[in-house]
Parts: sequence; C-alpha cells; structure tokens
Amino acid sequence: KSCKQTKFMSQVAPSLTTTNPATGEVVNTYTTHTAEEAQKIVDDVAAAQLEWKHVPFAERKRLMLNAANVLRQHKTEYGVIMTEEMGKLIASSEAEIEKCAICCEHYAEKAESMMADEIVESSATKSFVAYEPLGVVLAVMPWNFPFWQVFRFAAPALMAGNCGVLKHASNVPGCALAIEAVFKEAGFPPNVFRTLVIGSRLVEPIIQHPAVKAVTLTGSEPAGIAVASAAAKCIKKSVLELGGSDPFVVLPDADLEITVAGAVVGRFQNCGQTCIAAKRFIVVGTSDDFVSQFSEKVSQMKIGDPKDRTVQLGPLAMAEYVKDMEDLVNDAVSKGARVLCGGKKLEGEAYKSGAFFEPTLLDNITPDMKIYSEEAFGPVGIILRAKDEEEAVKIANDTRFGLGASVWTKDTEKGVSVSRKIEAGCCFVNSIVMSDPRLPFGGVKASGFGRELSVNGLREFVNIKTIFVK
Repeated sequence: KSCKQTKFMSQVAPSLTTTNPATGEVVNTYTTHTAEEAQKIVDDVAAAQLEWKHVPFAERKRLMLNAANVLRQHKTEYGVIMTEEMGKLIASSEAEIEKCAICCEHYAEKAESMMADEIVESSATKSFVAYEPLGVVLAVMPWNFPFWQVFRFAAPALMAGNCGVLKHASNVPGCALAIEAVFKEAGFPPNVFRTLVIGSRLVEPIIQHPAVKAVTLTGSEPAGIAVASAAAKCIKKSVLELGGSDPFVVLPDADLEITVAGAVVGRFQNCGQTCIAAKRFIVVGTSDDFVSQFSEKVSQMKIGDPKDRTVQLGPLAMAEYVKDMEDLVNDAVSKGARVLCGGKKLEGEAYKSGAFFEPTLLDNITPDMKIYSEEAFGPVGIILRAKDEEEAVKIANDTRFGLGASVWTKDTEKGVSVSRKIEAGCCFVNSIVMSDPRLPFGGVKASGFGRELSVNGLREFVNIKTIFVK
C-alpha cells in the first residue's frame, strides 16, 4: 500500500534539445516519452525478462561479446556523440568506448562462475547459496561518463539474467539511445535493455512500477536522496554512487615527477568533472616543490575545442557550471585564498560561446571556505598543508564524502598503512583513482552505498538464496 503508483499526466515538454558546450550550438532535438509510453516500455522489459532469465549463459556470453564488438565498430561515431553532447576530449571519448567493450568482455567471461552455486558446510545434508536474478533494474545515470556509467551497470546486470531500463541525464539523450542501439545491433532479444527519454519527475512512478525490483543511481547527493527515498518507500533495493572530494596525499618522499603528472591528470581529466577526481591536494611537510611544479604544469595546459586532439582541457558540460566554478573561487579568494593559476572564465573569440573555465589551483585554503567542504565538479583544485602523516589523514577524513583517495610515496608499505586510515571506498598508492571491472567500486559516508563492478557489483542485483536440504 505504501508503494501505490503515482499517476502523472503526460510530460509537458514533448522534446529535448541538446547543446554543444564547446560552441553553444544546438546538436539535436529528441522527442521525449510520455508517462504512458514510459510505463509501457517498462511493461515490455518485464515481459522480456521472464524469458531472458532462462537464456543459457553461453548465449548471454555470445551476445555480450557481440556488444563489445559493436562498441568497437562504432567507436568513432559514439565518441563524436559524446564529445558534442557533453564536451569530453575526443580521445577520451574513444577510450571510454574501449573501456565499455572491455567491461562487456569481462562479464561475458566471468558471470557464469560468479552466479554458480556455492556449497556451504552446515548441519544440513547439503546446503548451498544460489544466485538468481531479481528482474527489471532501473538505472538513473549521469552525463560525465555517459557510456561507461551505463555499461558498468548493464554488463553485469544483463549477464546475471536481469533486464535494464535506463533514465539518462537530460543533456546526453543521443548517448542514451546509442547505448540502446548497441544491444539491439548485438542481437539481444527486444526489450532486454531500453532507454527512457524522460524528465526527472517521471522517475518516481517508474521506481513504483511493480516490475521494477531495484534501482541504481550515479549522480548528485540530492538526486541520490530522492531516488533512494522513493525506492525505500517501495521496499526496493538501491545502489548509490554519489559525489566525492578525493584527497591526494603527497608524502615527503614522493617521486615528484610521477606525483605531479598524476596530479594533473587526476584533477583535470574530463575537465575535472569526475566523482573520483583528486580534488584536495594534501601536502605533507614544508617543501613547496610539488606545489610549484604542479602549478607550472597546470598553467601550461592547452584549452580549447575538444575535437582537437592536441587540446588538454575542454569545456564544462553546461554553461551554468562555469558560474558554479566562479562562485567557489570568488568565495575562497574573498576569504583569503591565493590563486596559483587560473581562477576565471575564459574570455576571447575562441571561447565566447563555450563553457570554458581556466584550470585553477588555490592555496591558503581554510575550513570556512565553501570549496573546503563542497565538491568542486570542475577544473579547480585546492592545496592543503599538513605538518605530518597523522595530520594529513585527519584532513583527508575531514569531509562528508568517502569515495576515493590516493597516497603518493616511494615507501609503498607506508602508502598502504596510510590508505587503511582513510575513510573511502577505495584508495590507490602512487596511482590516480580509477575504476576497473575486476575491482569493486563505490563509496562510504555521503558518497553512497553498495558497490559496482567485480563480483560485488554483479551480486548487488541478485537474490542471494540459501537452499538447505536436511
């Protein structure tokens, strides 16, 4: 009774228009699904799942390997869609497609063993754990990695025998429909994976749909709260991967060349719009060598058209995000922060129509500044100072977030020791934080709950069933 489905009138906006953030030009216009059409799609996916769950693993594997091939065949085409819709550097867009293909291959090869019965010794004659699909899973996904975020959910979910429904971010409908087309071209049965082109107000009635058994969201804290609350009202499983303000801890013995290179990529890849980006650079000791070299490298970055393969930093995904960066920087400067490089919106003929912001580093940061506690989802990093390792850990944990972290030192044992003290879902030593299909991915605290990828991610959306034979 608590999960009575909300009745909504058809959507007010019959179409969705996308804009290229590098040029300000309209990319495309898409017709949205009405509430009734969205419900019908979920009905169709539910019907497909009743058959899909019985498809043998060998056939699921064949189809998922086909999906990997389709991704690679259309890598250039999909890369352009991504770059035009959300501004990612073209080489990064193509690399993202390759990563999706690798994820498909990983679960194609591993899912059967991950879903195999596990014998457990007990007082029974025989007892074991069986893993069975839940049904239809709704994925509410963000624009920053518009293919990867979806495939890291879809590959394990479909291989486990579930079916997927995608509600993607409103600025990447081209990506969303291309992903649906991947599974269609790969030969998957109709409606095993479908995209809903809908606004956020239609998400809750989809969660309430009786056939939807679980929901996974990658996005902001407010979106996570809304989706998890809607799922909880229906007593449905949810997995959340939310924001991050990852610490990048530089110990005194760190290899400067490697650490500076990692800092530049870790903060500024994807124009800084990454949940696991290094955002807080915690420097242990009195040396300024890291800061000066880091600042020098950042100030030399080439900014411009993301389709130009020599460019190192493209635009933010939307024009309004420039204002967000300006607000954070101006607030910090007004309270005493020092701008080491960057700090403002890019002006000039080449940038006037795009959402470009200078790659920025701020020093003299204090806890009263917004950027100390808020996630800076753009090309702005902050320098924090620690007198010793203990204080560095304290600063690293002085955040409501707990997604990723990295520690940089020549003493890898010390790096592991420090990693164990940091409150995060993952911690990398002498490497930027990244996701890998073989390793579980997710956060703690306000960064969410549950895990994606690895066997842990696949088993988030299965019934872990105990079978006991006396």
